[in-house]
Amino acid sequence: MLYENWFKNPGDVDLILQKIREYSDKTGPIRLMEVCGTHTMSIARSGIKSILPENVQLLSGPGCPVCVTPANMIDMILALSRQSEILIASYGDLLRVPGSARGDSLLKRRAEGGNVESVYSPVDALRLAGEHLDKEVVFLGVGFETTAPGTAACILEAASRRLTNFSVLCLLKKTEPALRSLIEAPDFAIDGFLCPGHVAAIIGADRFSFLPDDYGLPGVVAGFEAADLLCSILELTRMLAEKRPALKNEYTRLVRPDGNPAALSLMDKVFCSAPSHWRGLGYIEGSGYAIREEYAPWDAVKKFSLSPPAAVEIPGCQCAQVIRGVTRPADCPLFRNVCSPSGPVGPCMVSGEGACAAAYQYE
Repeated sequence: MLYENWFKNPGDVDLILQKIREYSDKTGPIRLMEVCGTHTMSIARSGIKSILPENVQLLSGPGCPVCVTPANMIDMILALSRQSEILIASYGDLLRVPGSARGDSLLKRRAEGGNVESVYSPVDALRLAGEHLDKEVVFLGVGFETTAPGTAACILEAASRRLTNFSVLCLLKKTEPALRSLIEAPDFAIDGFLCPGHVAAIIGADRFSFLPDDYGLPGVVAGFEAADLLCSILELTRMLAEKRPALKNEYTRLVRPDGNPAALSLMDKVFCSAPSHWRGLGYIEGSGYAIREEYAPWDAVKKFSLSPPAAVEIPGCQCAQVIRGVTRPADCPLFRNVCSPSGPVGPCMVSGEGACAAAYQYE
């Protein structure tokens, strides 16, 4: 049921909702999870939850890379920012994420005179390294497979230019191991997945076939328009009603079965699999990327002998539960009381792709 086959006239939305209602009447209550922060914001902004049948519930999963970065990693970055010879370059969202101490963030460190710059891409961080040869520029490489190719390309560029005052703190994570960990958890209660279109554009739609093959769960690789999402929800409810789980690619106008070979080649050249800590999911083998030994001079972890402190979460913050789909943002006692976009307590309220920020702004 592809996007291109629907929305030919104004009545198509009503028809899709009618079919979703018919399928969900057969299945009973359905819990679907999106694992992409852009999906989370698109769903909230378009008001899709408000028009779905009551027995179809949408939940946000570990799809926001800033949100799943644990507090102790932020603490390690904050400690690094105290060194006067280091200039930290980061995407804007990460600047506002607190560590284990409420209110302490890179944005606060910058206001206090710290060497912290907001960048749109690792290319900007490379430029900063070229302009500030007296500083060690550390780029905070956060993200999933979507941002990994660009980060890899910049490490290769730094190596080719012998730009030795540039390095990357690799915080990149893999989607599949996290989903497997989520599914295998004792409190897992999700019936189907809206798979991330951006990630699938890199790794390929087929990489999500483990959902039906290994776990008997339906999955749909979805685009980001409201029409994409409604069609994908329809596909999931249909598969659940017919008890025929499969993997469908709704986002065919961008996502290919085998992904982007050039991007995958870049990633494989620079990175290798490594264990990683996730907020809400804990320690997962093979769920992160590490910079290969041949590019060690551009690996901030090795260059500065970095090691995160013991994990400590901010008291009362339920971002870890929100990320796993166990708690809805509105169920957190801090939500709208002491936690808001202007004064965020946890990362899910900070990030532009966070579930709490989406709920606060649009729901």
